[in-house]
Amino acid sequence: MSTGPDLLQHLNDTQAQAADHYTGPALVIAGAGSGKTRTLIYRIAHLIGHYGVNPGEILAVTFTNKAAAEMRERASHLVPGADRLWMSTFHSAGVRILRAYGEHIGLRRGFVIYDDDDQQDILKEIMGSIPGIGPDTSPRVLRAIIDRAKSNLLTPADLGRSGEPFISGLPREAAAEAYRRYEARKKGQNAIDFGDLITETVRLFHEFPAVLNAVQNRAKFIHVDEYQDTNKAQYELTRLLASRDRNLLVVGDPDQSIYKFRGADIQNILDFQKDYPDAKVYMLEHNYRSSARVLSVANRLIENNTERLDKTLVAVKEEGHPVVFHRATDHRGEGDFVAQWLTLLRGEGRAWNDMAVLYRTNAQSRVIEESLRRVQIPAKIVGGVGFYDRREIRDVLAYARLAINPQDDVALRRIIGRPRRGIGDTALEKLLEWARVNETSLLTACANAAERGILDRGAQKAVDFANLMQGLSDAADAYRPAEFLRIVIDTTGYLDLLRQEGQEGQVRMENLDELVNAAQEWADENEGTIADFLDDAALLSSVDDMRTKAENKGAPEDAVTLMTLHNAKGLEFPVVFIVGTEEGLLPSRGALTEAGGIEEERRLFYVGITRAMERLFLTAAENRMQYGKTNAAEDSRFLEEIEGDFETVDPYGQVVEYRQKSWKNYRPTVPAHGASGAGQSVAVKNTSPLTAGMAYRGGEKVRHPKFGEGQVLAVAGMGEKQEVTVHFASAGVKKLIVKFANLTPA
Repeated sequence: MSTGPDLLQHLNDTQAQAADHYTGPALVIAGAGSGKTRTLIYRIAHLIGHYGVNPGEILAVTFTNKAAAEMRERASHLVPGADRLWMSTFHSAGVRILRAYGEHIGLRRGFVIYDDDDQQDILKEIMGSIPGIGPDTSPRVLRAIIDRAKSNLLTPADLGRSGEPFISGLPREAAAEAYRRYEARKKGQNAIDFGDLITETVRLFHEFPAVLNAVQNRAKFIHVDEYQDTNKAQYELTRLLASRDRNLLVVGDPDQSIYKFRGADIQNILDFQKDYPDAKVYMLEHNYRSSARVLSVANRLIENNTERLDKTLVAVKEEGHPVVFHRATDHRGEGDFVAQWLTLLRGEGRAWNDMAVLYRTNAQSRVIEESLRRVQIPAKIVGGVGFYDRREIRDVLAYARLAINPQDDVALRRIIGRPRRGIGDTALEKLLEWARVNETSLLTACANAAERGILDRGAQKAVDFANLMQGLSDAADAYRPAEFLRIVIDTTGYLDLLRQEGQEGQVRMENLDELVNAAQEWADENEGTIADFLDDAALLSSVDDMRTKAENKGAPEDAVTLMTLHNAKGLEFPVVFIVGTEEGLLPSRGALTEAGGIEEERRLFYVGITRAMERLFLTAAENRMQYGKTNAAEDSRFLEEIEGDFETVDPYGQVVEYRQKSWKNYRPTVPAHGASGAGQSVAVKNTSPLTAGMAYRGGEKVRHPKFGEGQVLAVAGMGEKQEVTVHFASAGVKKLIVKFANLTPA
């Protein structure tokens, strides 16, 4: 184990410079496949081994529990004391801080963390009495509004003062009132939600500087991975933590910022040098993942973006295979082409799990799945329902939550009828009303249902339920997590409920067995109670591996991976297919009406390309079915931006044409529909609107003689009647007739 200066000899020059950074702010721009995690881990090890930093004063923040665990494990192989490092997600850090100091802001011990469904249950209760919110309004809409407000550090009052008259179709005042009532209800139940883990920690630091100072003593050297994916709340939390010692090192890549829809703000990384003018900047541009030809395509694509920090990835690997492009007659032909090439590559000795098919939306997977199924290619789909999102798991964990926090009305309402206990909706409403009037919990109302005369019928059943929960509450203190969950499953009657559901119930029972296994595995690695296990379970994201073996039960170990481009981030495969490279898919139709949308879609395509280690296939269809109708499709504008070596092949793998030219000037020939060999082909004329003089498609940066610079958001009409909607920074949104607007490229 080398912990001195020799440790850095395992890195390239730029990696070593970044790893040797000691004090003060630093920005590490890490291109795809450039070894950013390796650099980050070696920097932490170097701080400990060379500079003598106490491991207990180092904080490293990333976005998934899996990544944090892997970083800790890798660091432990390099330097002693890695077990004392504080490595976590933003939300896990928030839990830790609020568990220790939350009482300063009114959080009582034992507070619970509400998930999405819990939020929606509360919103269902309160939304019906708010003017402006109709019965058809989905609580999901309100939950999304609240989550977005929290990611931007907006309180209910802030939301009410916003300039927009409507938010997601709801009156601004109504949305703000729902937010206010939601917060009040949550506070009364001693609960917080996922967004609160950041926003409440930020509030705690602002209101109690002594608490911030205490946490800063534990986080003197701060590392943030994937900084391009941080939102405003995470940015502010990072800023506060680093405000005293300023030993902040962030790692990221603006070219891989693809989570704007989750609230990520690319400006956080683009403006880092404005926030910290004395920051050192390190560029990691050597790519160890992809072949030179794949990287050439990626570089040519991403250089068309303006919101980026200039860099060019340099391949360490050899030139490799040319990138393959195929334009199928329709979406079925596209799926068959992918299946046939997967079969060919399998024949060359490739494992199925060496290969992945990436698409923009989950809806595209159906045709690919069918094509693979027809030729018996095993496949696994990434991005389905996660283990902890399954009904039976959520039910049993709700029992556990109520056992440790009797004030959790949301958990009680979820499970009081699972299984049915003779307490119907009418009885529940009476219990709820009594609890409101007496300012107590629903469980207390159940316990008093007979003595206080709350219920005429079913009173004893409510009391029996309260007694059951009291017994579980006692057991929660006496048993380890796995043992306690088994008690919950065995004593609540839940298994009898599942036995009535036939084969589906059997699968659910197997999932509950796996939940107990998960709790046992967690206890083997952690010291803690069932409450601690529930904290960790609430923090698990859909990309974390604590989805457990139950989620993949029956899935082949060696299978082709199917997933969206978003889900592919952080992964790599020897062979990658990106399907649907068409206008309306990639870029998506929604991107055409959103400022910055085209650039984010370009980054998404870039992420997909840079997943390929050795071989890259791009496909499009001449015709694609949408909304039950087959329509002509148009090649993605991104294909026109790519230059490099391309092979155009037929469905049987035969090279039809090879060119080393810009796509802007060259549209290759493709096999005619039904052609049996490479000799039969038809030429495809370049009909791109970009060559049609003044035609626009959306997303272009333009300049107007009066309004200045802007971006085309939407397009209507053709030729001399073409109209564009443009967002100008200085003048807002304007609709212009192209013929008379005198627009020029910006």
